[in-house]
Amino acid sequence: MMDPTLVFAVLVVAAHARALPILNSTGVNERFKRAPLGGNENPFELTAMDKIMEANEFQTTPVMEGTNVREGDIAVTNRRGVKTCFARSCLWSKSVDGYVYVPYYLSPEYDDMDRVAIQGGMEGIENGTCIRFVPRTHQRDFIDIQPKSGCWSYLGVQGGTQIMSLEAPNCMSAGVTAHELMHSLGFLHEQSRADRDKYVTILWGNIWKDRVRNFGKYKTNNLDMPYDYGSIMHFGKFAYSEDGDPTIVPKRNPNARMGQIFGPSPLDKMKINKLYKCQV
Repeated sequence: MMDPTLVFAVLVVAAHARALPILNSTGVNERFKRAPLGGNENPFELTAMDKIMEANEFQTTPVMEGTNVREGDIAVTNRRGVKTCFARSCLWSKSVDGYVYVPYYLSPEYDDMDRVAIQGGMEGIENGTCIRFVPRTHQRDFIDIQPKSGCWSYLGVQGGTQIMSLEAPNCMSAGVTAHELMHSLGFLHEQSRADRDKYVTILWGNIWKDRVRNFGKYKTNNLDMPYDYGSIMHFGKFAYSEDGDPTIVPKRNPNARMGQIFGPSPLDKMKINKLYKCQV
């Protein structure tokens, strides 16, 4: 059994990694006309990734100079061809009192309703885990939450100031916030797990040809935890659908719902606690 402090996530960012393009082409717009939200027209089945995809795919400005986005919403820098998390290098430090305090700065550009949504995402992770998001005072390492272009986050702690983009109003929900914060804690998308083919089938022919790269499978430490269809980190059934047909189908239960928009699932929280060795 791998120790959770060993390799948790490996995100390979090859030379073909590129920034989110200016997606105002007729082709992309026609896709969304045919397949709104990637094909999922039922608002009760929306996932956090549906909202993130919708926000990110229509960006007309670059994400940030020197920054590329992989897997739809994971930010990497141009100078790092490979993003690797070894041992505890991606993890936020644990305090002697048993809590993991994650400092953050919230842009003054957000209004009161935006702040409520962001705070809701933080509380969704805090409840039942040892993670605590605290306003930054003097800490060197912190998350700088800004309404930039779309919804995206770096994977794990980067050291120093690390931007998280939660554009208003497109990214303003507790579920989207929790999804991006989970990335900042070191978690990849659930269907990126090394063992995902035991649980889901990727229907490659139904995916936008220029978004196939968002369905990568990586060598991960799954913490000896079950695959979680209901994870806030799971893509929805119609993610990046070309024509509104499913792109991901569950194997063991064809009726299983994949992903959701409400917040971390019970298994998400169990994974946080195991990764950070929380005593809760």
